[in-house]
Amino acid sequence: MAVLNATAIDYSLLAGAESLDGVHQSSSLRHREGADAATTATLSSDEDDTASEELSPSASGSSSEDEAAASITQSRSVKSAAKPVHVVRLPQKVSQDPNDWLWMHNEEPHRSRRRAILQSHPEVTKLMGYEPWTKYAVLLVVSIQFLTAFFLRDTSPLSWKFVLAAYAIGGTCNQNLFLAIHEITHNLAFKGIKANRTFAMFANLPIGIPYAMMFKKYHMEHHRALGVDGVDTDLPTRLELLCLRNVAGKAFFCIFQILFYALRPGFVRAQTLTRWHAFNLASQFGFDALLVYASTLLSALPADGSWNFRPLLYFIMSSFFAGSLHPCAGHFIAEHYLFDQWDQETWSYYGCLNYLTYNVGYHNEHHDFPSIPWTRLPALHSIANEYYKDLPRHDSWCMVTYRFIFDTDVGLFSRVKRMPKAHGDTLEAIAHAGGTGNLGGLKDE
Repeated sequence: MAVLNATAIDYSLLAGAESLDGVHQSSSLRHREGADAATTATLSSDEDDTASEELSPSASGSSSEDEAAASITQSRSVKSAAKPVHVVRLPQKVSQDPNDWLWMHNEEPHRSRRRAILQSHPEVTKLMGYEPWTKYAVLLVVSIQFLTAFFLRDTSPLSWKFVLAAYAIGGTCNQNLFLAIHEITHNLAFKGIKANRTFAMFANLPIGIPYAMMFKKYHMEHHRALGVDGVDTDLPTRLELLCLRNVAGKAFFCIFQILFYALRPGFVRAQTLTRWHAFNLASQFGFDALLVYASTLLSALPADGSWNFRPLLYFIMSSFFAGSLHPCAGHFIAEHYLFDQWDQETWSYYGCLNYLTYNVGYHNEHHDFPSIPWTRLPALHSIANEYYKDLPRHDSWCMVTYRFIFDTDVGLFSRVKRMPKAHGDTLEAIAHAGGTGNLGGLKDE
C-alpha cells in the first residue's frame, strides 16, 4: 500500500498577510516546472523579533532611551498586527504503485484552503447563495430535449440522424442536465430545500432514468468525505482496478463510465430509501409512461398496435452518450484523477466547455466553496487568484480522456484514498457530518 505521510509535505501560508514596511514577509508560494510544487518561507517568532529589532533605532546603536521605548512600542504593534497562520498544503510530485491507490493520512485540501481564503478575502462570502438564472437555463435545455424527441418520434433509432442527434444534441443537453442537478443538489437554484429537490426531479425528466435524489445523498458524502474509502462512492473499487488495467480496459471504462457511476454506489454503500426517492421514482416512471403514450398518439406512422418508444429511447441514448466518449464527459475523469505524478486530488479546467456545463471545470473552487453557484465561481477564482493560479490544471477534457486511456502512468489507480480511522471518525460520523454557512451547500435538511 502506497502511503503518503502528510507531515513531511505540509507548507505554511500566511493567509492575507498585509505589507509591513521594513518587516520581512513570507515569500509567496510558487509552482515550478520540474521542481517541488511549492516553496515557502514563514515568519517565525525569532525572525519576527529580528525584524522588530531592525525597526528599532536602539538596535542600531541609538543612545536615546525615548527612541528605544518608542521602538519597542512600534515592534509590539507590528507583532499584534500579524494575522494567524493557516496551513495550506500544496501538491507534490510522487511516484505511485499502479497496483494500488495513493493512500494519504492528511485531511482533504479544501477545508484548509477555504479557511485561508476566508481570512484573506472575507468578501467571498458575498458570492454565496442561490442563482435565479439556473431555473431558466434548465427550462431551456429541457425544452430543447422535448422538441428534439418530438421531431425524432418517427425516426428509426438505427438511422444516422437519430444517433447523431442523440450524441451531439442529446449528449450535450443531458450532460448539462446532469450538472444542473449537481448544482441544484447544493440548493443553489432556489432558496428552499424542497423547491430545489422538486426542481431537480423536473431536470431529471429528459434523462429517462430516476437518479436525482439518489445522486444528492452520494454527492453530499463525496464532499464531506472526499477520498474516504467506503464513503466516497466516486472512488473506483478494487474489482475495477484489477479488471480495467490496460488500454482496452480503460477504454471500456470511458465508454461505459455512466454505468459505473450509476451502479457502483449501490455495491459500495447502499442508501436507505426515503419519500423523496419514492417521489423521484414515481415522477420519472410516470413521465416515461406518459411520453410513450403521447408518442404513440402523435406518431405519423401507420398504426400497428405497438407502442412508440422512440422518444424515450432518444432520452436514454442521450444519457448514455453524455457519460461516454463525449467531449463534455471528460470532466468525470478530470476532476479527481491524478496526472503527471502530482498528488493533487482535485483539478480545475478553465476552457470553453464550462459554458455548457455550469462551470464545473472550476472544480477546486467548487470544492472549496460548494455554496457559491456556477455563475460566481469565476469571480471566486479572480478574487482568490493567488490560491489557484499556481495549481496544476487541465487544458482540455478531450486530452484528459485520451491520456487516461493511453498513458501508462494514469489509470484507475490514479486516485487518492483515505481510511476513515485517519480522521478519527467512523463511517457514519463522516457520512452524516452536516454543514451550513461557510461550508456551504452541504446541509441536507
